[in-house]
Amino acid sequence: MKRNKGNKCVIKRFGGYVAFLSMALSCQPILAEGDDDALWGALKGGKFDFSARYRFEHVDDNAATDQANASTIRTTLGYTTGNFHGFGVRLLGQDVSDVFEDDFNDGTQRPNSKTQFATVADPSETDLLEGYLSYTGTEGSFLEGSSFKLGRQIITYRGAPFHRFMGTVLWRQNWQNHDAFTFQNKSLPYTTINYAYSWNVNRIFTDQAVASARANFDSDSHFVNIKYDRFQYAKLEGYGYLLDFENSAANSTETYGGRVSGGYPMSKKMKLLYAGEYASQDDYGNNTANVDEDYYLGEVGVKFTPGNVIKALVLKFDYEVLTGNGTNSFRTPLATGHAFQGWADRFLTTPGDGIEDAYFTGVVQAFGAKFIASYHMLESDNMGYDYGDELDLLVAKTFKKHYTVGAKIAIYDADTNATNVARGGSRASDVTKTWIWGQIKF
Repeated sequence: MKRNKGNKCVIKRFGGYVAFLSMALSCQPILAEGDDDALWGALKGGKFDFSARYRFEHVDDNAATDQANASTIRTTLGYTTGNFHGFGVRLLGQDVSDVFEDDFNDGTQRPNSKTQFATVADPSETDLLEGYLSYTGTEGSFLEGSSFKLGRQIITYRGAPFHRFMGTVLWRQNWQNHDAFTFQNKSLPYTTINYAYSWNVNRIFTDQAVASARANFDSDSHFVNIKYDRFQYAKLEGYGYLLDFENSAANSTETYGGRVSGGYPMSKKMKLLYAGEYASQDDYGNNTANVDEDYYLGEVGVKFTPGNVIKALVLKFDYEVLTGNGTNSFRTPLATGHAFQGWADRFLTTPGDGIEDAYFTGVVQAFGAKFIASYHMLESDNMGYDYGDELDLLVAKTFKKHYTVGAKIAIYDADTNATNVARGGSRASDVTKTWIWGQIKF
Protein backbone atom coordinates (compact mmCIF):
# COMPACT_ATOMS: atom_id res chain seq x y z
CA MET A 1 0.00 0.00 0.00
CA LYS A 2 2.83 2.42 0.84
CA ARG A 3 4.41 1.80 -2.52
CA ASN A 4 1.20 2.71 -4.32
CA LYS A 5 0.91 5.87 -2.22
CA GLY A 6 4.40 6.90 -3.27
CA ASN A 7 3.57 6.39 -6.93
CA LYS A 8 0.38 8.45 -6.58
CA CYS A 9 2.45 11.26 -5.05
CA VAL A 10 4.71 11.32 -8.11
CA ILE A 11 1.72 11.33 -10.46
CA LYS A 12 0.02 14.12 -8.49
CA ARG A 13 3.06 16.37 -8.60
CA PHE A 14 3.73 15.65 -12.24
CA GLY A 15 0.11 16.36 -12.96
CA GLY A 16 0.56 19.81 -11.49
CA TYR A 17 3.27 20.50 -14.06
CA VAL A 18 1.02 19.31 -16.86
CA ALA A 19 -1.78 21.56 -15.61
CA PHE A 20 0.59 24.54 -15.59
CA LEU A 21 1.65 23.80 -19.16
CA SER A 22 -1.94 23.31 -20.33
CA MET A 23 -3.14 26.59 -18.82
CA ALA A 24 -0.26 28.51 -20.37
CA LEU A 25 -0.99 27.09 -23.81
CA SER A 26 -4.74 27.60 -23.51
CA CYS A 27 -4.28 31.34 -22.98
CA GLN A 28 -3.00 31.86 -26.50
CA PRO A 29 -6.26 31.70 -28.48
CA ILE A 30 -8.06 33.83 -25.86
CA LEU A 31 -5.62 36.69 -26.20
CA ALA A 32 -4.76 36.19 -29.85
CA GLU A 33 -6.30 39.52 -30.78
CA GLY A 34 -3.42 41.21 -28.96
CA ASP A 35 -0.82 39.79 -31.30
CA ASP A 36 0.39 43.26 -32.22
CA ASP A 37 1.18 44.11 -28.63
CA ALA A 38 4.91 43.83 -27.97
CA LEU A 39 4.43 42.55 -24.42
CA TRP A 40 2.08 39.78 -25.51
CA GLY A 41 4.48 38.94 -28.32
CA ALA A 42 7.25 38.46 -25.79
CA LEU A 43 5.05 36.24 -23.61
CA LYS A 44 3.77 33.96 -26.33
CA GLY A 45 7.13 33.94 -28.13
CA GLY A 46 8.83 32.21 -25.22
CA LYS A 47 9.99 28.64 -24.87
CA PHE A 48 9.00 25.73 -22.62
CA ASP A 49 11.53 23.17 -21.42
CA PHE A 50 11.06 19.84 -19.66
CA SER A 51 13.29 17.15 -18.18
CA ALA A 52 12.87 13.93 -16.23
CA ARG A 53 15.68 11.90 -14.66
CA TYR A 54 15.13 8.57 -12.94
CA ARG A 55 17.99 7.14 -10.91
CA PHE A 56 18.62 4.06 -8.81
CA GLU A 57 21.44 4.42 -6.29
CA HIS A 58 22.90 1.66 -4.13
CA VAL A 59 25.30 2.52 -1.29
CA ASP A 60 27.34 -0.08 0.61
CA ASP A 61 28.97 2.04 3.33
CA ASN A 62 30.95 0.48 6.15
CA ALA A 63 30.38 3.65 8.19
CA ALA A 64 26.59 3.11 8.16
CA THR A 65 24.48 0.49 9.92
CA ASP A 66 22.63 -0.67 6.78
CA GLN A 67 23.09 -0.42 3.03
CA ALA A 68 20.95 2.05 1.12
CA ASN A 69 18.76 1.66 -1.96
CA ALA A 70 17.14 4.72 -3.50
CA SER A 71 14.85 5.03 -6.54
CA THR A 72 14.14 8.68 -7.21
CA ILE A 73 12.88 10.78 -10.08
CA ARG A 74 13.62 14.43 -10.76
CA THR A 75 11.27 16.35 -13.07
CA THR A 76 11.47 19.97 -14.17
CA LEU A 77 9.20 22.21 -16.21
CA GLY A 78 10.26 25.70 -17.21
CA TYR A 79 9.24 28.64 -19.33
CA THR A 80 11.41 31.49 -20.64
CA THR A 81 9.63 34.48 -22.15
CA GLY A 82 10.72 36.29 -25.26
CA ASN A 83 12.37 39.70 -25.20
CA PHE A 84 10.36 42.83 -24.31
CA HIS A 85 12.60 45.88 -24.73
CA GLY A 86 15.44 43.87 -23.25
CA PHE A 87 13.39 42.41 -20.37
CA GLY A 88 12.50 38.76 -19.86
CA VAL A 89 11.26 36.32 -17.22
CA ARG A 90 12.42 32.79 -16.44
CA LEU A 91 10.41 30.26 -14.37
CA LEU A 92 11.53 26.70 -13.65
CA GLY A 93 9.83 24.29 -11.25
CA GLN A 94 11.57 21.21 -9.86
CA ASP A 95 10.15 18.13 -8.17
CA VAL A 96 12.06 15.25 -6.55
CA SER A 97 10.11 12.19 -5.43
CA ASP A 98 10.66 8.60 -4.32
CA VAL A 99 9.47 6.21 -6.98
CA PHE A 100 9.20 3.33 -4.51
CA GLU A 101 9.30 2.95 -0.71
CA ASP A 102 13.10 2.86 -0.53
CA ASP A 103 15.54 2.50 2.31
CA PHE A 104 17.97 5.42 2.55
CA ASN A 105 18.87 8.38 4.75
CA ASP A 106 18.08 11.59 2.87
CA GLY A 107 20.50 13.61 5.03
CA THR A 108 17.98 16.19 6.24
CA GLN A 109 17.33 14.75 9.74
CA ARG A 110 13.63 15.34 9.12
CA PRO A 111 11.31 13.01 11.10
CA ASN A 112 10.97 10.67 8.11
CA SER A 113 14.76 10.36 7.62
CA LYS A 114 15.86 6.75 7.99
CA THR A 115 19.17 7.41 9.72
CA GLN A 116 20.07 3.74 10.14
CA PHE A 117 20.71 3.52 6.40
CA ALA A 118 23.56 4.97 4.37
CA THR A 119 23.01 8.49 3.05
CA VAL A 120 21.58 9.29 -0.38
CA ALA A 121 21.16 13.07 -0.32
CA ASP A 122 18.04 13.26 -2.51
CA PRO A 123 15.19 14.41 -0.21
CA SER A 124 11.70 14.69 -1.66
CA GLU A 125 10.79 18.28 -2.44
CA THR A 126 8.79 20.45 -4.85
CA ASP A 127 10.19 23.93 -5.25
CA LEU A 128 11.03 26.78 -7.59
CA LEU A 129 14.52 26.23 -9.03
CA GLU A 130 14.58 29.43 -11.10
CA GLY A 131 12.38 32.50 -10.98
CA TYR A 132 14.01 35.72 -12.09
CA LEU A 133 13.58 38.93 -14.06
CA SER A 134 16.33 39.54 -16.61
CA TYR A 135 17.46 42.51 -18.65
CA THR A 136 19.88 42.58 -21.59
CA GLY A 137 21.17 45.89 -22.92
CA THR A 138 19.92 46.60 -26.41
CA GLU A 139 22.23 47.31 -29.33
CA GLY A 140 23.40 50.89 -29.40
CA SER A 141 22.44 51.62 -25.78
CA PHE A 142 24.99 52.44 -23.09
CA LEU A 143 24.21 49.04 -21.52
CA GLU A 144 25.02 47.13 -24.71
CA GLY A 145 27.02 44.05 -23.78
CA SER A 146 25.56 43.94 -20.26
CA SER A 147 22.91 41.70 -18.74
CA PHE A 148 21.24 41.52 -15.33
CA LYS A 149 19.19 38.98 -13.41
CA LEU A 150 17.22 39.49 -10.21
CA GLY A 151 15.62 36.61 -8.31
CA ARG A 152 16.15 32.89 -7.85
CA GLN A 153 18.79 31.61 -10.23
CA ILE A 154 21.69 29.25 -10.86
CA ILE A 155 25.18 30.74 -10.57
CA THR A 156 28.15 28.97 -12.19
CA TYR A 157 31.29 30.23 -13.90
CA ARG A 158 32.74 27.04 -15.39
CA GLY A 159 31.48 24.24 -17.57
CA ALA A 160 29.52 21.44 -15.89
CA PRO A 161 30.25 19.48 -13.86
CA PHE A 162 33.59 21.08 -12.93
CA HIS A 163 32.21 23.79 -10.65
CA ARG A 164 35.19 24.08 -8.31
CA PHE A 165 33.84 27.10 -6.41
CA MET A 166 30.35 27.95 -7.70
CA GLY A 167 28.08 25.06 -8.66
CA THR A 168 24.63 23.52 -8.87
CA VAL A 169 25.57 20.14 -7.31
CA LEU A 170 23.95 18.83 -10.48
CA TRP A 171 24.60 15.16 -9.78
CA ARG A 172 22.13 15.27 -6.91
CA GLN A 173 18.43 15.35 -7.75
CA ASN A 174 17.84 18.65 -5.91
CA TRP A 175 20.02 21.40 -7.41
CA GLN A 176 21.62 24.25 -5.52
CA ASN A 177 20.58 27.79 -6.46
CA HIS A 178 20.71 31.36 -5.18
CA ASP A 179 18.34 34.19 -4.43
CA ALA A 180 20.56 36.83 -5.93
CA PHE A 181 21.32 39.76 -8.18
CA THR A 182 23.79 39.02 -10.99
CA PHE A 183 25.51 41.16 -13.59
CA GLN A 184 27.52 40.23 -16.68
CA ASN A 185 29.38 42.49 -19.09
CA LYS A 186 31.06 41.55 -22.39
CA SER A 187 31.65 45.02 -23.83
CA LEU A 188 35.45 44.81 -23.51
CA PRO A 189 37.22 42.74 -26.22
CA TYR A 190 37.77 39.09 -25.26
CA THR A 191 36.62 39.82 -21.70
CA THR A 192 33.68 38.57 -19.63
CA ILE A 193 33.05 40.23 -16.26
CA ASN A 194 30.65 38.61 -13.79
CA TYR A 195 29.42 39.97 -10.48
CA ALA A 196 26.80 38.53 -8.12
CA TYR A 197 25.31 39.37 -4.75
CA SER A 198 23.65 36.38 -3.05
CA TRP A 199 21.37 36.84 -0.03
CA ASN A 200 20.24 33.21 0.22
CA VAL A 201 21.71 29.88 -0.91
CA ASN A 202 19.10 27.17 -1.45
CA ARG A 203 21.08 24.02 -0.77
CA ILE A 204 20.38 20.45 -1.89
CA PHE A 205 19.02 19.39 1.53
CA THR A 206 16.02 21.75 1.05
CA ASP A 207 14.72 24.40 3.45
CA GLN A 208 13.24 21.63 5.60
CA ALA A 209 16.64 20.33 6.69
CA VAL A 210 16.76 20.09 10.48
CA ALA A 211 20.54 19.96 10.78
CA SER A 212 21.82 23.56 10.85
CA ALA A 213 24.98 22.51 9.00
CA ARG A 214 22.81 21.44 6.04
CA ALA A 215 20.17 24.15 6.07
CA ASN A 216 20.03 26.90 3.47
CA PHE A 217 22.76 29.52 3.91
CA ASP A 218 21.53 32.93 5.10
CA SER A 219 23.96 34.80 2.90
CA ASP A 220 25.52 38.24 2.53
CA SER A 221 28.01 37.22 -0.17
CA HIS A 222 29.70 38.77 -3.20
CA PHE A 223 31.16 36.91 -6.21
CA VAL A 224 33.44 38.38 -8.88
CA ASN A 225 34.74 36.37 -11.83
CA ILE A 226 36.64 37.75 -14.83
CA LYS A 227 37.67 35.77 -17.94
CA TYR A 228 39.99 36.77 -20.78
CA ASP A 229 40.39 34.63 -23.92
CA ARG A 230 42.49 36.77 -26.25
CA PHE A 231 45.32 34.25 -26.51
CA GLN A 232 45.15 31.33 -28.91
CA TYR A 233 46.50 28.70 -26.54
CA ALA A 234 45.56 30.08 -23.14
CA LYS A 235 42.41 31.18 -21.33
CA LEU A 236 42.80 33.34 -18.23
CA GLU A 237 40.44 33.56 -15.26
CA GLY A 238 40.60 35.63 -12.08
CA TYR A 239 38.12 35.58 -9.22
CA GLY A 240 37.22 36.79 -5.77
CA TYR A 241 34.53 35.08 -3.70
CA LEU A 242 33.51 36.73 -0.43
CA LEU A 243 31.25 34.34 1.45
CA ASP A 244 29.44 35.48 4.60
CA PHE A 245 26.84 33.07 6.00
CA GLU A 246 25.04 34.10 9.18
CA ASN A 247 24.17 30.50 10.06
CA SER A 248 27.47 28.90 8.94
CA ALA A 249 30.40 30.91 10.29
CA ALA A 250 32.95 28.18 9.52
CA ASN A 251 32.17 28.54 5.80
CA SER A 252 32.46 32.34 5.82
CA THR A 253 35.67 32.99 3.89
CA GLU A 254 37.21 35.27 1.28
CA THR A 255 38.98 33.56 -1.62
CA TYR A 256 41.08 35.18 -4.35
CA GLY A 257 42.62 33.21 -7.16
CA GLY A 258 43.61 32.82 -10.79
CA ARG A 259 43.62 30.10 -13.41
CA VAL A 260 45.23 29.53 -16.80
CA SER A 261 44.18 26.68 -19.08
CA GLY A 262 44.36 25.70 -22.70
CA GLY A 263 45.61 23.33 -25.36
CA TYR A 264 48.37 23.24 -27.95
CA PRO A 265 48.01 21.20 -31.16
CA MET A 266 50.90 18.76 -31.54
CA SER A 267 49.50 17.40 -34.81
CA LYS A 268 46.20 17.20 -36.67
CA LYS A 269 44.97 14.48 -34.36
CA MET A 270 46.73 15.22 -31.08
CA LYS A 271 46.53 18.17 -28.69
CA LEU A 272 48.45 18.88 -25.50
CA LEU A 273 46.18 19.95 -22.62
CA TYR A 274 47.16 21.87 -19.51
CA ALA A 275 45.79 23.88 -16.58
CA GLY A 276 47.24 25.64 -13.57
CA GLU A 277 45.45 27.37 -10.72
CA TYR A 278 46.19 28.99 -7.38
CA ALA A 279 43.92 30.56 -4.76
CA SER A 280 44.36 31.89 -1.23
CA GLN A 281 41.64 31.82 1.43
CA ASP A 282 41.16 33.79 4.66
CA ASP A 283 38.42 34.11 7.25
CA TYR A 284 35.68 36.62 6.42
CA GLY A 285 32.47 38.02 7.84
CA ASN A 286 31.40 36.38 11.10
CA ASN A 287 34.05 33.65 10.97
CA THR A 288 35.95 33.74 14.29
CA ALA A 289 38.59 31.23 13.20
CA ASN A 290 42.01 32.26 11.88
CA VAL A 291 41.85 30.90 8.33
CA ASP A 292 44.94 31.21 6.11
CA GLU A 293 44.89 28.39 3.57
CA ASP A 294 45.75 27.79 -0.09
CA TYR A 295 44.58 25.89 -3.16
CA TYR A 296 46.81 24.50 -5.93
CA LEU A 297 46.01 22.66 -9.13
CA GLY A 298 48.27 21.36 -11.86
CA GLU A 299 46.97 19.44 -14.86
CA VAL A 300 48.63 17.98 -17.94
CA GLY A 301 47.10 15.74 -20.56
CA VAL A 302 46.71 14.85 -24.17
CA LYS A 303 43.69 14.56 -26.46
CA PHE A 304 43.62 12.25 -29.47
CA THR A 305 40.97 12.41 -32.22
CA PRO A 306 41.67 9.34 -34.36
CA GLY A 307 38.18 9.24 -35.90
CA ASN A 308 36.29 6.16 -37.09
CA VAL A 309 35.12 4.11 -34.08
CA ILE A 310 37.02 6.15 -31.47
CA LYS A 311 35.98 9.78 -31.88
CA ALA A 312 38.13 11.11 -29.05
CA LEU A 313 40.50 9.87 -26.34
CA VAL A 314 41.65 12.08 -23.45
CA LEU A 315 44.30 11.08 -20.92
CA LYS A 316 45.06 13.44 -18.03
CA PHE A 317 47.00 13.64 -14.79
CA ASP A 318 45.95 16.12 -12.09
CA TYR A 319 47.48 17.12 -8.79
CA GLU A 320 45.12 19.11 -6.56
CA VAL A 321 45.83 20.42 -3.06
CA LEU A 322 43.49 22.02 -0.54
CA THR A 323 45.68 22.86 2.44
CA GLY A 324 44.83 22.35 6.10
CA ASN A 325 46.64 22.90 9.39
CA GLY A 326 44.84 20.28 11.46
CA THR A 327 42.04 22.63 12.52
CA ASN A 328 41.20 24.91 9.61
CA SER A 329 41.28 23.99 5.92
CA PHE A 330 40.57 25.42 2.47
CA ARG A 331 36.81 25.09 1.92
CA THR A 332 34.55 25.24 -1.14
CA PRO A 333 31.01 25.09 0.33
CA LEU A 334 29.28 26.24 -2.90
CA ALA A 335 31.07 23.81 -5.21
CA THR A 336 29.73 20.81 -7.09
CA GLY A 337 31.82 18.65 -4.79
CA HIS A 338 30.84 15.37 -6.45
CA ALA A 339 33.13 16.20 -9.39
CA PHE A 340 36.24 16.37 -7.16
CA GLN A 341 38.15 13.90 -4.96
CA GLY A 342 36.11 10.96 -6.19
CA TRP A 343 32.45 10.18 -6.77
CA ALA A 344 32.12 8.34 -3.45
CA ASP A 345 31.79 11.80 -1.86
CA ARG A 346 34.05 11.14 1.12
CA PHE A 347 35.55 14.63 0.78
CA LEU A 348 32.62 16.97 0.15
CA THR A 349 33.85 18.96 3.16
CA THR A 350 37.62 19.46 3.28
CA PRO A 351 39.09 17.67 6.34
CA GLY A 352 40.94 19.77 8.90
CA ASP A 353 44.17 18.15 7.71
CA GLY A 354 43.51 19.22 4.11
CA ILE A 355 43.72 17.09 0.96
CA GLU A 356 46.36 16.12 -1.58
CA ASP A 357 44.74 14.36 -4.52
CA ALA A 358 46.85 12.88 -7.33
CA TYR A 359 44.63 11.31 -9.96
CA PHE A 360 44.62 9.90 -13.49
CA THR A 361 41.61 10.22 -15.80
CA GLY A 362 40.81 8.60 -19.12
CA VAL A 363 37.84 9.61 -21.28
CA VAL A 364 36.86 7.74 -24.43
CA GLN A 365 34.11 8.67 -26.89
CA ALA A 366 33.37 5.59 -28.97
CA PHE A 367 30.38 3.69 -30.37
CA GLY A 368 28.27 6.80 -29.71
CA ALA A 369 28.90 6.55 -25.96
CA LYS A 370 31.21 8.08 -23.37
CA PHE A 371 33.46 5.99 -21.12
CA ILE A 372 35.30 7.47 -18.13
CA ALA A 373 37.80 5.89 -15.75
CA SER A 374 39.51 7.79 -12.94
CA TYR A 375 41.85 6.69 -10.15
CA HIS A 376 42.51 8.89 -7.09
CA MET A 377 45.36 8.60 -4.57
CA LEU A 378 44.29 10.67 -1.59
CA GLU A 379 46.31 11.78 1.40
CA SER A 380 46.35 14.60 3.95
CA ASP A 381 48.18 17.87 3.46
CA ASN A 382 48.90 18.14 7.19
CA MET A 383 50.96 15.23 8.61
CA GLY A 384 51.07 13.49 5.22
CA TYR A 385 49.11 10.32 6.04
CA ASP A 386 47.05 8.32 3.51
CA TYR A 387 43.27 8.63 3.39
CA GLY A 388 42.75 5.95 0.75
CA ASP A 389 42.40 5.28 -2.96
CA GLU A 390 39.34 5.44 -5.19
CA LEU A 391 38.40 3.98 -8.57
CA ASP A 392 35.57 5.60 -10.54
CA LEU A 393 34.01 4.17 -13.73
CA LEU A 394 31.23 5.51 -15.95
CA VAL A 395 29.47 4.72 -19.21
CA ALA A 396 26.73 6.91 -20.70
CA LYS A 397 25.02 7.15 -24.08
CA THR A 398 22.73 9.82 -25.52
CA PHE A 399 20.18 8.97 -28.21
CA LYS A 400 18.70 11.52 -30.63
CA LYS A 401 19.89 14.41 -28.42
CA HIS A 402 17.03 14.03 -25.93
CA TYR A 403 17.48 10.61 -24.29
CA THR A 404 20.37 9.50 -22.06
CA VAL A 405 21.08 6.28 -20.18
CA GLY A 406 24.08 5.59 -18.00
CA ALA A 407 25.71 3.63 -15.22
CA LYS A 408 28.64 4.34 -12.93
CA ILE A 409 30.41 3.04 -9.85
CA ALA A 410 32.68 4.55 -7.20
CA ILE A 411 34.87 2.28 -5.06
CA TYR A 412 36.65 3.99 -2.14
CA ASP A 413 39.25 1.84 -0.37
CA ALA A 414 40.18 3.51 2.93
CA ASP A 415 43.70 3.24 4.30
CA THR A 416 43.86 1.60 7.75
CA ASN A 417 46.92 3.44 9.09
CA ALA A 418 46.55 4.44 12.73
CA THR A 419 46.39 8.19 12.05
CA ASN A 420 43.63 7.86 9.47
CA VAL A 421 41.62 5.57 11.73
CA ALA A 422 42.01 8.00 14.65
CA ARG A 423 41.33 11.24 12.74
CA GLY A 424 39.49 10.27 9.57
CA GLY A 425 35.94 9.50 10.71
CA SER A 426 33.97 8.12 7.73
CA ARG A 427 37.03 8.65 5.52
CA ALA A 428 38.59 5.69 7.32
CA SER A 429 35.76 3.39 6.14
CA ASP A 430 35.31 1.71 2.76
CA VAL A 431 32.32 2.60 0.61
CA THR A 432 31.02 1.48 -2.78
CA LYS A 433 28.32 3.41 -4.62
CA THR A 434 26.54 2.23 -7.78
CA TRP A 435 24.15 4.19 -10.01
CA ILE A 436 21.92 3.44 -12.98
CA TRP A 437 19.89 6.24 -14.58
CA GLY A 438 17.84 7.36 -17.54
CA GLN A 439 16.98 10.90 -18.61
CA ILE A 440 14.67 12.70 -21.04
CA LYS A 441 15.32 16.35 -21.81
CA PHE A 442 13.52 18.73 -24.16
